[in-house]
Amino acid sequence: MSAIEIHDLKKSFRLYTDRGSSLKEKLLSKQRRHYETRTVLDGISLTAAPGEVIGLIGKNGSGKSTLLKLMSRILFPDSGSVTMHGRVSSLIELGAGFHPDMTGRENIFTNAAIFGLTHQEITERLDAIIAFSELEEFIDNPVRTYSSGMYMRLAFSVAIHVGADILLIDEILAVGDAAFQAKCFERLMEIKAEGVTIVIVSHSMAQLERICDRTIWLDSGRIRMDGAPNTVHPLYLEEMGKRQQLSTAAKPKTAQPEIPADSPAKWTRITLRNEQDEEITALRTGEPVILQMEYEADPKRAAEALIGLALYRADNALCYGTNTQRERLKPVTLREKGVIRCRFSAMQLVAGTYWFDVGLRRMDMFAYDYAAQAVRFTVYDPIDETGIARQPHEWEFL
Repeated sequence: MSAIEIHDLKKSFRLYTDRGSSLKEKLLSKQRRHYETRTVLDGISLTAAPGEVIGLIGKNGSGKSTLLKLMSRILFPDSGSVTMHGRVSSLIELGAGFHPDMTGRENIFTNAAIFGLTHQEITERLDAIIAFSELEEFIDNPVRTYSSGMYMRLAFSVAIHVGADILLIDEILAVGDAAFQAKCFERLMEIKAEGVTIVIVSHSMAQLERICDRTIWLDSGRIRMDGAPNTVHPLYLEEMGKRQQLSTAAKPKTAQPEIPADSPAKWTRITLRNEQDEEITALRTGEPVILQMEYEADPKRAAEALIGLALYRADNALCYGTNTQRERLKPVTLREKGVIRCRFSAMQLVAGTYWFDVGLRRMDMFAYDYAAQAVRFTVYDPIDETGIARQPHEWEFL
């Protein structure tokens, strides 16, 4: 038997453009209550086996959180069915079910009771819940005095101690300090080993790849792709990179050289490519890539040239820069049309968005052409490292 069975699930919401907030306004503006129907989920079908961990990804508004709320019975579908076999515990909204004037201890009893625990079961698990949350000092204070991180600690601690068969998590692990996030993730791995079915929404591809057996990519209320994380994630990131390029105009912040209108040489097309010679906009840390630059020139007017490139991060930080002259390569003799390739055997960048600026100059540094943000791309790092570049290393435990 499957732990979760969802069949042809559909959910829509009404979005009012002119709706009164009081009874008087509603009566007076009855004829002006215009709305549009927005379909959030459109025919979703999926099953999850007991003990399976599924990650939900997709851009904001794709229906991820709505799907979790339908699973947890916070919302009900317009049509279709959701069947959950076993006790369900959810972490969907921070502090949902907590009363701000009640103490942390009182909220533990209230929240755990909502999940179906008896008073005796809660009493037996109370010390473990408090200990995991690390809120012993504040447990008898009203939760309105808690920070958002403290809310998360308490909510997460209750949810993982109710003995659920199915655990639903919506991006809540992004809250809290790094140490507690790591502790929560370790506990999730233990819960997975115990055979609990987990459905988790997260924008951290590295986090999902570490714990998930499957990833489901939601796009405009439909399942775009369902498969192994290391298969789905690169395609998702590549698609997001393409959409970003289409929707975001390049706005270079670095000083650009003046290019004469009658320049004898210019770039015609610049792309980033993989080893299969396919154009890409996303890659994993450590993968080889090729920066391909195509140009046109007037050989009679264009003198020998040098090629320069600069790699920038999304915050405009310069990550790397070089040119053919610095590397003591021969000057480039330009033809009417040509292709220049720069091959990177391993792009050791950590996760983030980057771009290349590419320059075409005469040997005396006179600029023929300069392509700012010539190619933008996303790097996906399954190890979730920090900084700019990965440093190859090995661990030894003696």
